[in-house]
Amino acid sequence: MIRLTDSRLERGNTIMNETVNKEYKVRKPISDKVFSVIVVVFLAAFVIITLYPVINTVALSFNDGIDAVRGGIHLWPRKFSMKNYKTVMEMQNIWTGAKITVGRTVIATLTSLFANALLAFVVSRKRFLFKSQLSLFWVITMYVNGGMIPVFLLYKNLGLTGTFHVYWIPGMISAFNMLVMRTYMEGIPESLEESAQLDGAGYWTIFKDIISPLCKPMYATVALFIAVWQWNSWFDAMLYNRMKTEYTTLQYELMKLLSSVMQQSGSAENAKNGAATITPITIRAATTIVTMLPIVCLYPFLQRYFITGLTIGGVKE
Repeated sequence: MIRLTDSRLERGNTIMNETVNKEYKVRKPISDKVFSVIVVVFLAAFVIITLYPVINTVALSFNDGIDAVRGGIHLWPRKFSMKNYKTVMEMQNIWTGAKITVGRTVIATLTSLFANALLAFVVSRKRFLFKSQLSLFWVITMYVNGGMIPVFLLYKNLGLTGTFHVYWIPGMISAFNMLVMRTYMEGIPESLEESAQLDGAGYWTIFKDIISPLCKPMYATVALFIAVWQWNSWFDAMLYNRMKTEYTTLQYELMKLLSSVMQQSGSAENAKNGAATITPITIRAATTIVTMLPIVCLYPFLQRYFITGLTIGGVKE
């Protein structure tokens, strides 16, 4: 009897839910349907507008250079060719630059993240003296600097030029990243720190075991900022290590390749003889794909932390 009653009750609840759903569907306003259609169309158009430049760049990178000059390439290469990527991969210092770029990206990201996090923790404490004055000083450094020549002379006198250390030591502390971390840490409830202090924990223990685990989304966001900047940087290699090929970077080598192709593209004899199968258009597309591919592969693993980290200060006590 109990089982029979339970089955009847479940059947009655199912019938009631279906009736309510049917009434809701019937009573659903037309304006909601129109709004849903507009949202779907807008998002689809946004995705197309966002993806088209990337797909077009990929198509150009796999297309023959002379054929690409004619134009009309959109989503698929018209005359497939691997010459652009072969030219990039056969560069003299391309693999040395790749190793240096990977090394500077990893080392600079780890050291800068630790240094900025530690400094942000100190500045975020309410008992820290001159907190507002130091914050104002760091904000000023974001808008005013010494200039290229004084900075170059400073690095030279410090013995940083012509070395690998010029890539990560000067940028270890970033005012912007430090202020972002400080703002996030200020949103963490103070009761957690007070409870740890009552149990005898010091500031290092509080930073390592309490603050840092709560700041993982923010750490991932700042680490992505640092890694992208380090990966795409080439001007410092040209300025400080131009004569040191053992410290060249991937972006600097790709920039030199693009410049040399642009200078050679005006030769009419090469074009007539069919020797010039690469052009600035296709080489630029190939270098763009080579440059952004590692970051594109890394981003999906940090996406959830990146989105969470953007909500800085959203949780208050």
